[in-house]
Amino acid sequence: MNILILGSGGREHAFAVKLHQSPLCDALYIAPGNGGTHTVATNVAITPTDFPALKTFVLEKNITMVVVGPEDPLVQGVYDFFASDSQLAHVQLIGPSKQGAALEGSKEFAKEFMMRHHIPTAKYASFTKETVDEGCAFLSTMKAPYVLKADGLAAGKGVLIIEDLAEAQAELRRMLIDQKFGKASAKVVIEEFLKGIELSCFVLTDGQHYKILPTAKDYKRIGEADTGLNTGGMGAVSPVPFADEAFMQKIEERIVKPTIAGLHKEGIIYKGFVFIGLIKVEGEPYVIEYNVRMGDPETEVVLPRITSDLVPLFQSLYEGTLEKQSLQITPQSATTVVMVSGGYPEEYEKGKTITGTENVSGSTVYHAGTALKDGRLVSAGGRVLAITSLGNDFKQALEHSYENIAKIHFEGAYWRRDIGKDLS
Repeated sequence: MNILILGSGGREHAFAVKLHQSPLCDALYIAPGNGGTHTVATNVAITPTDFPALKTFVLEKNITMVVVGPEDPLVQGVYDFFASDSQLAHVQLIGPSKQGAALEGSKEFAKEFMMRHHIPTAKYASFTKETVDEGCAFLSTMKAPYVLKADGLAAGKGVLIIEDLAEAQAELRRMLIDQKFGKASAKVVIEEFLKGIELSCFVLTDGQHYKILPTAKDYKRIGEADTGLNTGGMGAVSPVPFADEAFMQKIEERIVKPTIAGLHKEGIIYKGFVFIGLIKVEGEPYVIEYNVRMGDPETEVVLPRITSDLVPLFQSLYEGTLEKQSLQITPQSATTVVMVSGGYPEEYEKGKTITGTENVSGSTVYHAGTALKDGRLVSAGGRVLAITSLGNDFKQALEHSYENIAKIHFEGAYWRRDIGKDLS
């Protein structure tokens, strides 16, 4: 079959590498792709949210499966666009309907969904510009630190955790009145702060049945020891050492099962991934947030540990046979370390020449923000490369990743040197 991947980051490169290995994949395309994806797929100059252009391309190339990487096209309804078009309805699109995508597209919708289905999460309340004074009063009833979340999509940067009450109240006004995050913060969710250690659980579902994929832990802060500004992710580890069998059973019974049952009960069409952001508080799991696609850079450590062919798993979402599929996972650990542009996540320069990737051995280099310019590989984003390795444990895997990072060079390159240190 011919397959199209939507997206341009490290997550999509990881999907491309994995799908390229499938004997069921005849031709693989990626829209728009990046400076590394062309080695396993054909890059196509189409924006993932340009639905009419996607339709034209899918029909022209006889695409029968579309794998959606980023959240934007899902929240904008790419599934519904395909399902409602008689020429496209046969295409198997891996991702939820627009209604299902609201689990990520609206923090308020997600919290209400959790409340309806008794899924453990932090206490919360939502506010708009009209109720900003009530929001400030609500903050004064909470204990520090204060958690403010833009209701809509804010590219992973719409969550603020603030220690000082006056500062939190001022930030709430900036989000609601000054539109600090644009339309994404037209509504803000104020949430109880949960103290614990975070992890991510990934689930593949047809909306009724599910498979739990490997767990991962990512590192969001730009600075070592988890300091500084939030980023899209500076590295990840899989599996999560502290998620033992007993804890995973709690996650499945209290969170995964009621989530999938809730989707089915509410008639929400969902054929894709549920990313469940979790926190372990005194041995108990709580949901921080849902995402409706795989994470980045978590995908770069989860997919390399899956030894099963992804294509039959994806096909089973439409054939109603997911529960009959086997999911094979290597016992090895995987780690990824992200190399970013100097200055990221604030202002940074693009177009820096990248050298040394051809010298990497025993690790996989996933391209995130790269491009080809006059035959040269150059930086084209904040997060540039993700260097992933396998090992008998995460420490061994990290050694491989760091050894290979030393072979790669571009001006201003920065990476965290303490990924996984909190797990040792």
